[in-house]
Amino acid sequence: MKVFRWALIVIVVLAVGLVGVGFLLPSKFRVERSATINAPAEKVYGLIADPRAWAKWAVWNQRDPAMKITYGGPPTGAGAKWTWESKSEGNGTMEFTKAESPKGVEFKLDFPDMKMMSQGALVLEPSGTSTKVTWSNFGDLGGNPLVRYFGLVMDRMVGPDFDAGLTNLKALAEAP
Repeated sequence: MKVFRWALIVIVVLAVGLVGVGFLLPSKFRVERSATINAPAEKVYGLIADPRAWAKWAVWNQRDPAMKITYGGPPTGAGAKWTWESKSEGNGTMEFTKAESPKGVEFKLDFPDMKMMSQGALVLEPSGTSTKVTWSNFGDLGGNPLVRYFGLVMDRMVGPDFDAGLTNLKALAEAP
């Protein structure tokens, strides 16, 4: 019985410590990646400002070819939006909140299953015949101390997808 009581005490202390540390973690997260594309900003902009074009370069669409996508709003630019349902990639909605050719787009993301919202941008910086593309996503994980642990791994979870997406975008934009 003593062993059981000590095990229970250790488990409770660890759980309280885990929650306590969670309160000390930052609630905000940011993931950002950049790539230089040897194409004019206008060409790159056409690939990022059209939700239907994302299926050609975003890795999530490629990982789940059966992803069900519904488009809404205008076909491109501010107000363009799409909703997806995927068994492997989750469900969500993305809407462009700002679009300025050839400077880039800003968007909001909603993942209702995870009760998480975030914002992001694809910023284009022309330089001669090439364009630097910076893709960012940022948000607030809220007050739940356990959810804040996601902030510690968000860059490792999402960053490689941004890298792969930018590689695909580069190949597409640089194609003749």
